Amino acid sequence: MKINLRFFASVRELLGTAQEVLVVEEGAEPLRTVGDVRQYLIARGGNWEYALAQGRALRMAHNQVMCGADTVIGDGDEVAFFPPVTGG
Repeated sequence: MKINLRFFASVRELLGTAQEVLVVEEGAEPLRTVGDVRQYLIARGGNWEYALAQGRALRMAHNQVMCGADTVIGDGDEVAFFPPVTGG
Protein backbone atom coordinates (compact mmCIF):
# COMPACT_ATOMS: atom_id res chain seq x y z
CA MET A 1 0.00 0.00 0.00
CA LYS A 2 1.21 3.49 -0.86
CA ILE A 3 0.00 6.59 0.97
CA ASN A 4 0.87 10.09 -0.20
CA LEU A 5 1.68 12.23 2.83
CA ARG A 6 1.60 16.04 2.84
CA PHE A 7 2.76 18.34 5.63
CA PHE A 8 1.96 22.05 5.89
CA ALA A 9 3.07 25.15 7.82
CA SER A 10 4.75 24.50 11.19
CA VAL A 11 4.38 20.72 10.78
CA ARG A 12 6.37 20.91 7.53
CA GLU A 13 8.99 23.09 9.22
CA LEU A 14 9.40 20.71 12.17
CA LEU A 15 9.68 17.66 9.93
CA GLY A 16 11.86 19.27 7.29
CA THR A 17 9.73 17.93 4.44
CA ALA A 18 6.54 18.89 2.64
CA GLN A 19 5.68 15.44 1.33
CA GLU A 20 6.53 11.78 1.41
CA VAL A 21 5.27 8.59 -0.17
CA LEU A 22 4.81 6.04 2.58
CA VAL A 23 5.06 2.47 1.35
CA VAL A 24 3.61 -0.14 3.70
CA GLU A 25 5.10 -3.49 2.78
CA GLU A 26 2.90 -6.54 2.46
CA GLY A 27 2.87 -8.45 5.73
CA ALA A 28 3.49 -5.32 7.83
CA GLU A 29 0.94 -4.08 10.36
CA PRO A 30 -1.83 -2.59 8.19
CA LEU A 31 -2.67 1.11 8.30
CA ARG A 32 -6.45 1.31 8.03
CA THR A 33 -7.24 4.85 9.16
CA VAL A 34 -5.79 8.36 9.20
CA GLY A 35 -5.22 7.84 12.94
CA ASP A 36 -3.17 4.70 12.20
CA VAL A 37 -0.98 6.74 9.85
CA ARG A 38 -0.49 9.40 12.53
CA GLN A 39 0.49 6.76 15.12
CA TYR A 40 2.87 5.12 12.64
CA LEU A 41 4.62 8.44 12.04
CA ILE A 42 4.72 9.31 15.77
CA ALA A 43 6.51 6.00 16.38
CA ARG A 44 9.44 7.31 14.32
CA GLY A 45 10.30 9.42 17.37
CA GLY A 46 12.17 12.74 17.47
CA ASN A 47 10.56 15.60 15.55
CA TRP A 48 7.92 13.21 14.18
CA GLU A 49 6.75 12.39 17.68
CA TYR A 50 6.71 16.06 18.67
CA ALA A 51 5.06 17.46 15.51
CA LEU A 52 2.27 14.86 15.40
CA ALA A 53 1.78 14.20 19.15
CA GLN A 54 -1.76 13.33 20.22
CA GLY A 55 -2.10 16.30 22.59
CA ARG A 56 -0.96 18.76 19.94
CA ALA A 57 -3.52 20.87 18.04
CA LEU A 58 -3.43 19.31 14.58
CA ARG A 59 -5.80 19.09 11.63
CA MET A 60 -5.93 16.19 9.21
CA ALA A 61 -7.27 15.75 5.71
CA HIS A 62 -7.96 12.70 3.59
CA ASN A 63 -7.91 13.23 -0.17
CA GLN A 64 -8.14 17.01 0.40
CA VAL A 65 -11.19 16.79 2.69
CA MET A 66 -10.96 17.57 6.42
CA CYS A 67 -11.36 14.39 8.44
CA GLY A 68 -11.05 12.68 11.78
CA ALA A 69 -8.66 10.00 12.93
CA ASP A 70 -11.21 7.26 12.20
CA THR A 71 -11.38 8.01 8.45
CA VAL A 72 -10.61 4.86 6.47
CA ILE A 73 -7.77 5.05 3.94
CA GLY A 74 -6.90 3.06 0.84
CA ASP A 75 -4.02 2.50 -1.54
CA GLY A 76 -2.93 5.69 -3.29
CA ASP A 77 -4.82 8.02 -0.93
CA GLU A 78 -3.45 11.33 0.29
CA VAL A 79 -3.24 12.14 4.01
CA ALA A 80 -2.28 15.65 5.10
CA PHE A 81 -1.35 17.12 8.47
CA PHE A 82 -1.35 20.81 9.38
CA PRO A 83 -1.89 23.13 12.34
CA PRO A 84 -5.26 24.83 12.86
CA VAL A 85 -5.59 28.02 10.82
CA THR A 86 -7.07 31.22 12.15
CA GLY A 87 -8.38 34.09 10.11
CA GLY A 88 -8.55 37.72 10.86
